Amino acid sequence: MIAEEILKSKLFTLDTLKTKVEQWKLNGEKIVFTNGCFDLLHVGHISYLAAASALGSKLVIGLNSDASTKRLKGPTRPVNDAHSRTIMLSAFFFIDAVVLFEEDTPLITIQTLLPNILVKGGDYNISQIVGAKAVVDNGGEVKVIDFVNGYSSTNIIEKIKKGE
Repeated sequence: MIAEEILKSKLFTLDTLKTKVEQWKLNGEKIVFTNGCFDLLHVGHISYLAAASALGSKLVIGLNSDASTKRLKGPTRPVNDAHSRTIMLSAFFFIDAVVLFEEDTPLITIQTLLPNILVKGGDYNISQIVGAKAVVDNGGEVKVIDFVNGYSSTNIIEKIKKGE
């Protein structure tokens, strides 16, 4: 199945991705990292991810595992399991790597990869962004990208429940 081939080329364990990121950096690539659950992909996600990818030459996604998503979003989430979410993210041409993390935050992943640019969406203050200190201390940057208003997985789920 073609989706499985795409997945195999972009899904990494943290150790394997660390080696890949180090290779990319040696080749002069600028590594951008962002993270999330990305449960039900929507226009807001796509806009945000495309904007993040434009900040560098390689975009790495830290994806919350199913257990991590459940802890953050509640017992009915995720709607799509990690395998499905990973395939959907891997299908985007502007995403170069996906790595799952089990923790509630991607701090260990960020500290391991030390991307050139750490990106979050929304109204965060840089001091509130998990991993910002590690990235800045390593000479990197932290950027905040505005969300596209009106789009969220939670809103989509509510619309479905109401039969809209």
